[in-house]
Amino acid sequence: MAATRVYVARLAGLAVLGPDGESIGRIRDVVVAIRSDRQQPRVHGLVVELPTRRRIFVPILRITAIEPGVVTLNTGTVSLRRFTQRPGEMLALAQIVDSVVRVEDPDLPDLAEVDVHVVDLGIEQTRSRDWLVSRVAVRGHRRLGRRRTVHVVDWTMVSGLTPYEIGRPGQDVTQLLEQFEGMRAADVAQQLRELPEKRRIEVAVALDDERLADVVQELPDDEQVALLGHLEVRRAADVLEAMDPDDAADLLGELPEGEAESLLALMDPQESEPVRRLLEHSPYSAGGLMTPKPIILTPSTTVAEALARVRNPDLTPALASMVFVVRPPTATPTGRYLGSVHIQQLLREPPAHLVGGILDTDLSPLRPDLPLGAVTRYFATYNLVCGPVVDEENHLLGAVSVDDVLDHLLPEDWRDQEETDEGGGA
Repeated sequence: MAATRVYVARLAGLAVLGPDGESIGRIRDVVVAIRSDRQQPRVHGLVVELPTRRRIFVPILRITAIEPGVVTLNTGTVSLRRFTQRPGEMLALAQIVDSVVRVEDPDLPDLAEVDVHVVDLGIEQTRSRDWLVSRVAVRGHRRLGRRRTVHVVDWTMVSGLTPYEIGRPGQDVTQLLEQFEGMRAADVAQQLRELPEKRRIEVAVALDDERLADVVQELPDDEQVALLGHLEVRRAADVLEAMDPDDAADLLGELPEGEAESLLALMDPQESEPVRRLLEHSPYSAGGLMTPKPIILTPSTTVAEALARVRNPDLTPALASMVFVVRPPTATPTGRYLGSVHIQQLLREPPAHLVGGILDTDLSPLRPDLPLGAVTRYFATYNLVCGPVVDEENHLLGAVSVDDVLDHLLPEDWRDQEETDEGGGA
């Protein structure tokens, strides 16, 4: 039986189907219009995430039924334009939930004059088929180790849910962080980009350094700079330390020289040194594209040890495709570069064999001053996804991976460009 009263948190993640049962996507948020006169907000529609990760808007009147586990539309034709929040609209989960409010319910005297947090919104369908926000679930602060109780109150009993008050800084982000758990950094970055600036900054401040570094690396250059600028200087330096050196160098290269130097000075010297070396190269050269931390081994390393290094989950698939063998020291710039070993070759060899005996010495290395176009042709010629960068004295400086090349080949706004291979939609 179709529901006429639901809570928005329970809608999150539900499958959205067309009238013939075809899958359209999953609900990620609910769009409401909050009024300053404390009248019940009207629900405008749903934010639905397509299988392509793009988020679109589906008007609430397109919904035929809300049932356990699924929402059905009255049409399979929907606009595929990326969702854009309009003036006067607010996202229930991304902006309203976690807000601090006051409850003025005579039946709940313990909540009088006490700050509580919104944990959910109840919406209800009217006779005209419109949906309105009718109830608010709130939770007080923990007291004496007891679990905080959730109370459900009428919308009219709540103060503090106006666009101005919701827009004030310092809002909690617990619910948003729970949504991001288990998501890829690139997907979190895309969701951050779709949040209002205030919420984006609050989420960034709440994320730990490692997670934030991974997310920042997936943002366009200008948005990386903007987000870093909202962090305290010490925190910004910590995030740069946690980033891959090549990504940190790219970001610092977008900043004024004095500002970049100040951040480098705050970083741990062991983390800042490889970043400084990368900044010496043009960003569109092999030296500027490379990471100084590929998999580097000595000739006496066994195949079993090499494969163990390749299994590191922090490595990208491209960097894990090849190991590089050098004379000590193994930190870049290394001792004399001897050659490389592809992962396919490692998989074919007995575990006890040494990598020094299975080297590929025929692959020409990249020179650090080689321009982007030549690097691209190098990858195409040798069918590679990773290649060594070696200086004139035969020291390994790092490795360029195909994902770094693509980042510089694609237009700056490639994340915003509409896909051209999707069908349907109006």
